[in-house]
Amino acid sequence: MHSAVILIEFGAIILGLGLLGRFAGRLQLSPIPLYLLAGLAFGKGGLLPLAASEEFVAIGAEIGVVLLLLMLGLEYTASDLVSNLTTQYKAGLVDAVLNALPGAALALLMGWGPVAAVVLAGVTWVSSSGVIAKVMADLGRLGNRETPVILSILVLEDLAMAVYLPIITTLLAGAGLAAGSVTLAVALGVAGLVLFLAVRYGRVISRFVSSDDPEKLLLVVLGLTLLVAGIAQQLQVSAAVGAFLVGIALSGEVAEGAHNLLSPLRDLFAAMFFVFFGLHTDPASIPPVLLPAAGLAIVTAGTKIGTGYWAARRAGISVRGRWRAGGTLVARGEFSIVIAGLAVTSGVEPRLGPLATAYVLILVVVGPLTARWTEPAARLVGERFTARRKAVVPAPREPVEAADREPL
Repeated sequence: MHSAVILIEFGAIILGLGLLGRFAGRLQLSPIPLYLLAGLAFGKGGLLPLAASEEFVAIGAEIGVVLLLLMLGLEYTASDLVSNLTTQYKAGLVDAVLNALPGAALALLMGWGPVAAVVLAGVTWVSSSGVIAKVMADLGRLGNRETPVILSILVLEDLAMAVYLPIITTLLAGAGLAAGSVTLAVALGVAGLVLFLAVRYGRVISRFVSSDDPEKLLLVVLGLTLLVAGIAQQLQVSAAVGAFLVGIALSGEVAEGAHNLLSPLRDLFAAMFFVFFGLHTDPASIPPVLLPAAGLAIVTAGTKIGTGYWAARRAGISVRGRWRAGGTLVARGEFSIVIAGLAVTSGVEPRLGPLATAYVLILVVVGPLTARWTEPAARLVGERFTARRKAVVPAPREPVEAADREPL
């Protein structure tokens, strides 16, 4: 009887997510906010709380995080990462400073302590690669000159997570300085080793994994990813980082084939992850933090636009492309929820989860709008400012010819 209830609840969740995803597609919006709202509806204090299938959803949510990071890793090669580190690191530093500081400052102002400040800094720092990639494809901008700048910033953020996630995992676990240093050293060592192997032996690894049979390729890639993620978590390194590094190590036809095979699984389990995060957030806890979440969203939307504008200007992109780059980077999503989810599980600050939920809900909806309208809005404001300036400043007087002068 218990298994029948699990099947009914889980089937209802999957069916509901499918319908929500279809509805979001018709509105040309990311389905992430709808998935979060579904989690709020099915969680404690929601309209229809789940009981039997919550543990099953939790396991699916862990797999969802692993697949999200694996698919991000498959988008990049090790050489891409090395190239971005050497050429675009300044843009990455500006991005980190401008967008992490507002989150940290808000947490400290609200009296949540330094650990929560580090967590909220990560929530506000990282843009949503998934939402941004979809928005650029929908707007037909993948071939634009500013697109490499946008992708470079996203790559640097994803790579920075390989260092950041172990740090907050250690902080949330309450480990001492010595244990935290060892964990960080292990994380950096593992990341460096995997990058070295990917650069040096990437083709060998890809040949080992490669298979003409889609079934065998799927099983080998998925099994390898879960195995490495589990080992990474056992070593107190984030499982998500382990999955991300596996994706980086695979390249060429193997990466393309694995991407095509795993995309449906990624979408399924990622949706479960967003639902699971919503399950652990009481809807009644969101209204008290809605105002600070909205203020933080406004500030960090501006800092992301400034980041993209500065990076595109540094790359020699035209003014219109600079505004497009800035507006495209505004959306937050999967990584922000992953970071907040770690904090919610550890219980570091009860209000952090609701605030992160409201913050992501706002920016995952606003992000596609800023990507589309930032550049036209900036152009309109510029044209009006120019017209007003011309109206205020009188036109220079033309010189009077000698024949036109009045006689003395």
